[in-house]
Amino acid sequence: MAHILVAGKLHAAGLERLKAAKDMSFTLVDEISLESYLPHVGTADAVILRTQPMTAEVVAAAPNLKIVSRHGVGYDAVDVKALSARGIPLAIVGDVNSRAVAEHTLMLMLATARKAAQHDAAIRRGQWNVRNRFETVELDGKTLLLVGFGRIGRRVAQLANAFGMAVAAYDPFVKPEVMAKHGVRPEPDLVKALGSADYVSLHMPGTTAGAVMWEEEIGAMKPGAILVNAARGGLVDEAALDRALREGRLAGAGLDVFKTEPPPADDPLLANERVLLSPHAAGLTAECAARMAVASVQNVLDHFAGRLDPALVVNAAELAQAPGRA
Repeated sequence: MAHILVAGKLHAAGLERLKAAKDMSFTLVDEISLESYLPHVGTADAVILRTQPMTAEVVAAAPNLKIVSRHGVGYDAVDVKALSARGIPLAIVGDVNSRAVAEHTLMLMLATARKAAQHDAAIRRGQWNVRNRFETVELDGKTLLLVGFGRIGRRVAQLANAFGMAVAAYDPFVKPEVMAKHGVRPEPDLVKALGSADYVSLHMPGTTAGAVMWEEEIGAMKPGAILVNAARGGLVDEAALDRALREGRLAGAGLDVFKTEPPPADDPLLANERVLLSPHAAGLTAECAARMAVASVQNVLDHFAGRLDPALVVNAAELAQAPGRA
């Protein structure tokens, strides 16, 4: 009987799939932290992981571990090399959250452009005349630059086109003709493209180089532009962004992700009224949470049944090259 450790709260749909599985037992640790799940890894044959780190030390503490299934598509906090060295696959859930994240991205764009949070707070303070400041802006007719053009970026492009936006994209890994098929203008030079975009939305995985939007890139943005990040917190130099907003060089920012999560109480961004914040929740709609839960559980069940889809295994190439593996 395989024992599965569920590290982090799982939607009921995923739990039902686990309960129905034969020859499986599981331990559920609701809290999403390294400290909460670490004591249980020693007996786990599989781990379903939310956003907690999985370091080489954690992998070493799990002698029975045979598969790790991420409850999502990102794996920045997982030591993939440590898993590969043990022949342990790291599976992700595939395309189950692009719709939810794309919708959230548009929400951040709209709410930031129309100052939804500020207007809500003003009305509650009795400041009805905030409406006469004429500070809000529209999406229609504006240029959106997508930095990254994968599944989520393409869905955002589709939604943005419906709002009447002109959409451009920078992604050196996607051919220009692919972008053109989606009605998107290819941009080969990021810094140059930033200077003409009214809205910039990030849709890239984490990088070993750290941020994509450093002080130089933020400084290259069009004055009065809005930056949205619902991808990875480490993609943005947060201190540089905070300065640009406070100095009025940028009109606003919508952030769902942060370099440190949750951000510390003294993080300047928390006190910056030009920033709209959400708690890394872009993909956590009720519908998407159910899809991710079921998919992350199914990856574990499929692995033990010998039918795990290799397209969902992040380190498939490394495992294939390991000694004794075909």
